[in-house]
Amino acid sequence: MSLSSTQAKPRSAAAVVFLCFVAIVFDGYDLVIYGAITPALLKYEPWGLTPVTAGAIGSYALAGMFFGAILVGYLTDVLGRRKVLIGSIAFFSVLMLLTAAAPSAELFGVFRFLSGLGLGGVIPTAIALTVEYSAAAKRNFNNAVMFSGYSVGGVLAALLSLALLPAVGFRGMLAIGGLPLVLVLPFLFKFLPESPAFLVGKGRIAEARALVERYGIEMPAAAAPGTPAERNRFRTLFAGRLLAATLLFCVAGISGQILVYGLNTWLPQLMILAKYSLASSLTFLLTVNVGAVVGVILSSRLADRFGPQRVTAVSFASSGIALVLMGTGVMPIVVMYVLVAVVGFGSVGAQILVNGFVATYFPNRVRATALGVTLGVGRIGAVLAISGGGVLVAAALGTFVNFSVWAIAAVVGVAAVLLVPPADRVRAAVPAGTLKDVDEPEASAPVP
Repeated sequence: MSLSSTQAKPRSAAAVVFLCFVAIVFDGYDLVIYGAITPALLKYEPWGLTPVTAGAIGSYALAGMFFGAILVGYLTDVLGRRKVLIGSIAFFSVLMLLTAAAPSAELFGVFRFLSGLGLGGVIPTAIALTVEYSAAAKRNFNNAVMFSGYSVGGVLAALLSLALLPAVGFRGMLAIGGLPLVLVLPFLFKFLPESPAFLVGKGRIAEARALVERYGIEMPAAAAPGTPAERNRFRTLFAGRLLAATLLFCVAGISGQILVYGLNTWLPQLMILAKYSLASSLTFLLTVNVGAVVGVILSSRLADRFGPQRVTAVSFASSGIALVLMGTGVMPIVVMYVLVAVVGFGSVGAQILVNGFVATYFPNRVRATALGVTLGVGRIGAVLAISGGGVLVAAALGTFVNFSVWAIAAVVGVAAVLLVPPADRVRAAVPAGTLKDVDEPEASAPVP
């Protein structure tokens, strides 16, 4: 019998999901705000930025996220998810304020890179906590609800840009990114619980048991200290057939982040090149993120019911088809808005579903490390998208090329997701002493 059954009315996972949702809102804000302020940066004469240099600077934060996600994704399994999430948010908030005050383009780029180190730690930690505190049948849905904060942050960035950008300029819009210091951190300090799996791994059994009983979740199995998996979480991810799965998830992550960061950064400028006004281009940016929120919450229900693999592949495919149709340049304005919303679902939505797929695929003790690796490597796609998007804009190619070239990433994403081998087959093939030691039990396991 589950230990959680001794508690008549356990707390809902909604509290943890909401706290992680709030934490991730400003991550999404940072993503979209750079795309919203890019036209203003290009017009800022003291710095004299070109589309290529603006794209390069935009990619610096993603380069920071590459290192931050891989490093912090591992540290969450070592130091604790609560502490790392709080530290990551505090770090990137301070750097956002410094970025807003940067006196030169060079320092602006340096601060963008450093803020990326903090931002890189937020997503894998938030996903790992959300999944751990969710019932198995609701993990994809709860992760999607939590991760919709990413797109809510994007919607917030688009709306605030429409209302405030002409008055406060790009510096004011960036400074808003420092608000988590006063709006988010106090609540995380007071209400965010630690990971029971982390506590069990550190031998803090009584604390873990109290959280398990309070939230009605399963007690994680304890791995013997010093086992190969305990010592080498990275090695576990690259053991046997798990290597193929890890690499395919990385490819899917690269594809997803090419779409997410490329379109959220360059969509306003691409729409301007397609003869839309700046206000209309920002409205399209808003539509992308609204489409992501609505689409992924609906699709996550299907992922919990039918499995995330096929649903994620359909999400990637829908974005590719919509981008090609947008590139024809013959669609009425209403249809364009619908297609942009589909692109939002198929880009941001696909990335959210990939993250949920990873989180439910890998076992509890290495979950944050797996998310850190796939998200960190995925930042390669984000860097390529932001810097490559600048080259694309500077090349002054036609509307069809400007939009349809992004569909290549969607095709690669479909292939990568469909090729991921079934989790049960992979785990059965992993050598003893690696994944076995960290796998989650089917039911609650007593801990001495």
